[in-house]
Amino acid sequence: MALAHNLGFPRIGADRELKKALEAHWHGELDEAGLRAVGRELRATHWQLQQEAGIELLPVGDFAWYDQVLTHSLMFGVIPQRFRPQHGAPSLDTLFSMARGTAADRCCGGAHAQEMTKWFDSNYHYLVPEFSVDQQFQLSWPQLFEEVDEALALGHQIKPVIIGPLTYLWLGKVKGAGAEAFDKLELLERLLPVYGEILQRLAEQGVQWLQIDEPILALDLPQAWKSAFERAYNLLQWSPLKKLLTTYFAGLEDNLGLAAGLPVDGLHIDLVRAPEQYPQILDRLPAYKVLSLGVVDGRNIWRSDLDQLLPLLQDAQQRLGERLWLAPSCSLLHCPVDLAREPQLDTELRSWLAFAVQKCAEVALLATALKQPQDADVQTALAASRAARLSRRLSPRIHKPQVQARLAAISARDTQRQSPFAQRIVQQRALLQLPPLPTTSIGSFPQTAAIRQARQAFKQGKLSAAEYAEAMQGQIRHAVQVQERLGLDVLVHGEAERNDMVEYFAEQLDGYAFTRFGWVQSYGSRCVKPAIIYGDISRPKAMTLEWITFAQSCTDKIIKGMLTGPVTMLMWSFARDDISREQQAQQLALAIRDEVLELEAAGIKIIQIDEAAFREGMPLRHAQQSAYLAWASAAFRLCASGVGDATQIHTHMCYSEFNAVLDSIAAMDADVITIETSRSDMQLLKAFEAFDYPNDIGPGVYDIHSPRVPDSAEMLKLLRKAVQLIPAERLWVNPDCGLKTRGWPETEAALLNMVAAAKQLRAELA
Repeated sequence: MALAHNLGFPRIGADRELKKALEAHWHGELDEAGLRAVGRELRATHWQLQQEAGIELLPVGDFAWYDQVLTHSLMFGVIPQRFRPQHGAPSLDTLFSMARGTAADRCCGGAHAQEMTKWFDSNYHYLVPEFSVDQQFQLSWPQLFEEVDEALALGHQIKPVIIGPLTYLWLGKVKGAGAEAFDKLELLERLLPVYGEILQRLAEQGVQWLQIDEPILALDLPQAWKSAFERAYNLLQWSPLKKLLTTYFAGLEDNLGLAAGLPVDGLHIDLVRAPEQYPQILDRLPAYKVLSLGVVDGRNIWRSDLDQLLPLLQDAQQRLGERLWLAPSCSLLHCPVDLAREPQLDTELRSWLAFAVQKCAEVALLATALKQPQDADVQTALAASRAARLSRRLSPRIHKPQVQARLAAISARDTQRQSPFAQRIVQQRALLQLPPLPTTSIGSFPQTAAIRQARQAFKQGKLSAAEYAEAMQGQIRHAVQVQERLGLDVLVHGEAERNDMVEYFAEQLDGYAFTRFGWVQSYGSRCVKPAIIYGDISRPKAMTLEWITFAQSCTDKIIKGMLTGPVTMLMWSFARDDISREQQAQQLALAIRDEVLELEAAGIKIIQIDEAAFREGMPLRHAQQSAYLAWASAAFRLCASGVGDATQIHTHMCYSEFNAVLDSIAAMDADVITIETSRSDMQLLKAFEAFDYPNDIGPGVYDIHSPRVPDSAEMLKLLRKAVQLIPAERLWVNPDCGLKTRGWPETEAALLNMVAAAKQLRAELA
């Protein structure tokens, strides 16, 4: 009968135990033995949680100290020369250096961290593998095998998880001499023997099933990569291990026949993102293969519609028998751990939700329902699911007529600036009177212990609203004074009052709900707590006006108003699944538009509307991308286009691959875009040169996710590259991203070097 399994579980811990241990280790407060002990305890806890929820085959290898792609790079010996240990095997210190860079006193002037980008269309980040033309691979990191031993010693039935060879190569970049003329697919033959060693060692440990993740099968692949799949898996089929090939985030489409025909023992497909795959795969799947159906949403927090799923699964059970497996659509890495930790949530709303533990239970319940449909517990659970769905559909808090009426009144005029950029920029330069290569930061400054303590005290009622406002004003005043002293040209207020760039705004909008422990890993120790969009969205009152105008009163220099854009608000929240993403983005855009107009009316001359998630929201398949890009860019214009020509609109994007969407970024019609480029050594700007991006641009000149402080010469080198590709009169100078995760000493040192680099280049150009 149907087997319940899981593809991956959140690794950060219900109380962010891994985050706290990592940061304690980096600060020298926890030794490596202590850190490893935290990891062992978390893994044991998570396996137990899944087993108690009813999962029969547990994933092993989904744990990572920073991210799973980086773990694989160490496992394969893909360690850039600047990080390679002089003696012995790589260590955790090697891993963290690759992720965070090294300081000057540790490594010959310091080494910059590896490039980081988004994991497909999610807000999870991974470290991009760095290959060389002469890359050799060797099995050099035992973490997977150690964790298999741990799980087996605890008596669990397990399924190790690895990233497949084609996906791993696809995610990486070739760097160094000869890189531009080299096809990284040529590395496959060198990599496959290491996969063979992995399979052999796992078999020797007593493993029976192996999960091999190949999510690139949901992409539009070149023919050479399709052919490589057949070659690779034909070479790996000798292993005695049974292999489950796992795909997710989109449908297989033209790769369906390829995936079904590969010499593996099972195939997992995502029926949440692509339910149309189900009847198609049945016609192509060989009679000996397991079919794993991803029927519970691994990317969102809404309870599954069990009544809707059961008829499909009953049909699958009849056709497949014991070859039917059930699972979430993808790894539950993208979900919070446990809804049971949220008793403060409204009872009705809570009945609509399911976190990772509850999603495991849903998978197990569906498997039980196929085996024992009349079981009393099954019937009770189905009745509860039915009641929750009815409650959600009929709840008056969901649909708001005034929001719907405003949406219906949107016209094309609402999404267009008054004049083209070429006319606007003349007015803006005359008003702003900025020097060439103006310097600024992205928005946030360090969230110090004092800021966090004041926020916590305010939430606990230990500080009054007036006392909290006074404390935050003191922090804002300090941030402004630091920026003036460092010599930046356009200042920010530092966002001391903001807990998160999405949550802060969501808390002030109707239609959002919030958790206490709904943390999700973004990268490394960085966690976010996505808000939940449950109903129509509106803005009852101003959200930032008081703080921005206070900051402007502290200085004669220009203060940027700082907002989060509608697409990022949507993508970094748990969105509704009962209406389209486009409708939700429009609702958010109208709320933000109101804030933009109030800031302009208060005399704020520059308003930055961050769209960090613009690229990640794009569907993986080319055929579906144009529709998304059209409504996403229109949503940005809707929130930004009510202002006059002299008001300068900025936006910010980071840590994504933008080359394919530059025309849509241009269609957003922001006056200035700031964008991450330092980790890629300004390679991204070559795409802007080829596209001839029409508006101003601020390429990031240093990586804020690394604690190292680059000197001004390093930043000047990047700026010189930038000025060769983009006209100097259209260039701004800024970090890659916000600085909330950094400390003040490193922040001030880096910004001082950045200002010095800008002044040096101004002198050279003059």
